[in-house]
Amino acid sequence: MYNTILVPLDGSKRAEHILGHVEKLGVCDTTKVIFIQVVRPPKMLEYGTPKPELFQKQLDHKIGEAKKYLDGLTGKFKEKNIDSKAVVVFGTVVKEILYAAEREDADLIAICSHGRSGLPRLYYGSVASGVLNRADRPLLIVRSR
Repeated sequence: MYNTILVPLDGSKRAEHILGHVEKLGVCDTTKVIFIQVVRPPKMLEYGTPKPELFQKQLDHKIGEAKKYLDGLTGKFKEKNIDSKAVVVFGTVVKEILYAAEREDADLIAICSHGRSGLPRLYYGSVASGVLNRADRPLLIVRSR
C-alpha cells in the first residue's frame, strides 16, 4: 500500500482523469494524497522593457488561482475521508515535481499523460515522459483521451 501519493495537476480536465485512480488508492486510512501544481513564470517583458511589478502581479495571480483549484480538490478528497493537501510551487515543471516527490517522501507519483505525439510533443515536451525518465520511485501514468 502507498503511504504518500503525489498527484501533479495542471488545472485541465484531461489531467483530472487520474483522480479516480488516486481515489481508489487513497481509501486506506494511512494514505496521504498531495496535489501539486507547478506555476510557470509569466511573461515579464512588455514592449521590450522589463516590468518587475507586472511580473509579480501576474505570478501572484497564477499562484492564487492554482491554490484555489487545488484547495477545491483537497476538500473533495477530505469529504471522502482521504487525507490530502495542496502544494503550489514555482519553477520548471518536471524538476519541481521530482523535488516535491523527494521532499514529501512520496511512495508513488500518479500522473495523467495527455498523449501528445509528433510536433506538439516536441514543441511542448511531455511532463509525464520527463517524470518517467527521471523518477526514482514508482509511477502510475494514465493516458487521458
